[in-house]
Amino acid sequence: MSTGVFSSALTACGPGDPDPVAGVNVDDPDQQITVTEVPPPAISGGTLIVASDGHTAVAADADRDRVWIVDLQSGEPAEVPLERGDEPGRLVEDASGRVHVALRRAGAVVTLDVEARSVIARREVCRAPRGVAYDASLDAIHVACAGGELVTLPASGGPAVRKLRPAPDLRDVVVEGDRLLVSRFRSAETLVVGPDGAVLSRRTLPVFYSNGFANSEYAPSVAWRMAPLAGGGALMVHQRSMSSKVTLSPGGYYQSADCDGNIVHAAVSRIDPADVPDTSIPSLPAAAIPNVSLPVDIAVTPDGARMAIVAAGRRTVVSATVDNLERDAETASCSPEVTANVLSGQPVAVAFDGRGEIVVQLREPAALEVVGGRTIALPGESVKDTGHDMFHRPPNAVSAVACASCHPEGHEDGRTWDFDPVGLRRTQALGGGILKTAPLHWSGDLQDLAGLMGEVFVSRMGGQQPGARRLDLMARYLDSLPAFPASPPEDDAAVARGEVLFHDKKVACADCHGGLMLTNNRNEDVGKGERLQVPSLLGIAGRAPFMHDGCAATLRDRFDPLCGGDKHGDVSGLTSAQLDDLVAYLETL
Repeated sequence: MSTGVFSSALTACGPGDPDPVAGVNVDDPDQQITVTEVPPPAISGGTLIVASDGHTAVAADADRDRVWIVDLQSGEPAEVPLERGDEPGRLVEDASGRVHVALRRAGAVVTLDVEARSVIARREVCRAPRGVAYDASLDAIHVACAGGELVTLPASGGPAVRKLRPAPDLRDVVVEGDRLLVSRFRSAETLVVGPDGAVLSRRTLPVFYSNGFANSEYAPSVAWRMAPLAGGGALMVHQRSMSSKVTLSPGGYYQSADCDGNIVHAAVSRIDPADVPDTSIPSLPAAAIPNVSLPVDIAVTPDGARMAIVAAGRRTVVSATVDNLERDAETASCSPEVTANVLSGQPVAVAFDGRGEIVVQLREPAALEVVGGRTIALPGESVKDTGHDMFHRPPNAVSAVACASCHPEGHEDGRTWDFDPVGLRRTQALGGGILKTAPLHWSGDLQDLAGLMGEVFVSRMGGQQPGARRLDLMARYLDSLPAFPASPPEDDAAVARGEVLFHDKKVACADCHGGLMLTNNRNEDVGKGERLQVPSLLGIAGRAPFMHDGCAATLRDRFDPLCGGDKHGDVSGLTSAQLDDLVAYLETL
């Protein structure tokens, strides 16, 4: 199946495509300009499993809308084509050997017959399916959705048998007897969900104190992947983000690529089994993992002794024993007990085969690489795209921070940063057409992408000043990022009433949030002591906390006087029920 994607490699300073950038080596393939017909999707990770037979790998290719079934022993790949734009993601094998794949953009789960190399079922599940897990006791598949749904499907086929809404921003699911561990993406929080669907507890990871950046404090964020452990519990690979002041000076986002030399670093934390009382969970944070950029996936051996994580921002996979990682947390803030292997392409997922060897899925060039062994090429066109690369790779050899570190999957990390001398600034979402809302940043001080790249990519992140061609391709990639996919409303009547209130002249929401982008692109006084750029409301349901300083944990909290009061739309005359209606409408945008 062809998705209509092609790649044309052009040298950085080739004829007709001038892009004079200091320090660019035109003979280095990583520095040559390449363009795909359609920009590839943002990297999400977790797209590879090795089946229970120990040698059949199943890899979801999100860039090319297909699934590969590969015999690791013979090296023979077989393709299962999907529909264009499906963007296959997480996948899981059930007791009958079927494999279930979440389609991130199609809102569905497909079921594959591995032996027949074919799709046998396709079921709608939610607007944005993310994590999948198999529950042997129920012979069912649990699907976690970005919109907050937790859906249970019979593994053998048929409609959903349960649909819950435990919390927004769900990521991965681990089955623990009759309980579930469910991670939340941006906060790295873990929910314990009981057999009746009730949330029994919410577990947060401890704050980390670093010796770098003048003894800075880091808060847990961006739980890229959670994988089950033998005997119960799970390992979560996640980021941590600096909650101390960040100085906005040249190189202000990094000091070195070591564990604590960046405003964002990687860690692997143990999540205790669901039946362990929360009061007994230790408060000691895991040691940081050195030199890892975008830790999008983790794999654990069946005995729970070894783990491996891939760094999508660099061509590396790191591995360690689980015991060593936990011992490092007791003795040092940085984990020295890891082994790093350089790969032949950009990694997006990792698994262990039946012999305990590390198998890595590469997106570009498409392949499965057995670490220390052979590489199995997967047929298909190149998806190397300069805009995509600029977004997902650190801009220099010292830093481990990429654009996608703070804007995972093209959106945002949920963090409110304390910038010196600017103050509190909430990471802004990029999806849905951010460049159409210029001027950019909360202060509206950057007139266009060129200004943004100069201030952030070049000054703060230490990148090269991009030439005109690279700047255009970065803009093209940003414009391709979709807004957060809002879930269908549960109460259509409430949404209709809320829409009327939104456009009511007295309430005045639409005065500033109008037009196709739901913004007037101006700075306004919203009762917070400074004039701030009006953000687009597209995809607002997935962007908690709200406001430039994160003062509102929920959209309902946004109407609290502490978050602006009547200067930010006049809701003083609305009842509590009317505010609920207004929120119901906002969540559909």
